[in-house]
Amino acid sequence: MTEIALIGKKIGMTREFYKTGQSVPVTVVKMEKGRVIEVIQKDKRGYDAVQLGYGKIKNSKLSKQMKGFYAKKNTEPKKKLKEFRVNNTENYKEGNEFGIEVFKEVKFVDVKSKTIGKGFAGPMKRHNFSGLRATHGVSVSHRSHGSTGQRQDPGKVFKGKKMAGHMGDKLRTIQNIEIIKTDPENNLLYLKGSIPGSKNTEVLVKKSVKNIKKLTILEKIEVAEKAKKTPEKKKK
Repeated sequence: MTEIALIGKKIGMTREFYKTGQSVPVTVVKMEKGRVIEVIQKDKRGYDAVQLGYGKIKNSKLSKQMKGFYAKKNTEPKKKLKEFRVNNTENYKEGNEFGIEVFKEVKFVDVKSKTIGKGFAGPMKRHNFSGLRATHGVSVSHRSHGSTGQRQDPGKVFKGKKMAGHMGDKLRTIQNIEIIKTDPENNLLYLKGSIPGSKNTEVLVKKSVKNIKKLTILEKIEVAEKAKKTPEKKKK
């Protein structure tokens, strides 16, 4: 079931303390259950996939087409629909629900969310430019980006040029974030460190794409305790 992802809401940050005295900053994410709305078969569409629905929405806010879609599927309307490619569709049936138990044996996840919007920002804040000189003929343009083009050839500013503009409010994915612990009763997921976005930001959590062989914090503590218990060999 690790092929699918779940959507959650970023609640905030706190700390997790261990018996060794170590404290780790964690982000708390409130996870939502995903319901299988449609199972897509390879013989019909050319690929195997599962469509999951998340959240609740009033029937009055749906379009006529979506009302008919949910009526046909005989399920309650969902706020968001996401499609995930899977290797085998036999494990999924319409109406099945998946919650935080999906990450029971998962150590690392990839998190996708929107960064905090900063509005219109200059090149020094947005791209870490050093700016122009403070004196020696520079006036009113100390924080500007300077020249942006060349001469008559090519006679234009190339796309992607680092300039002033809208900063933040973009989808970003952070890979290989460690799961510190899970709280199935309250549907809470504790992730190590920070993730993009402010409080109440929608977060997409999925099993890490990269199969990394890395020890978790608890595993490191266990290794350290075993090392203390094993007696050192006496030198001859």
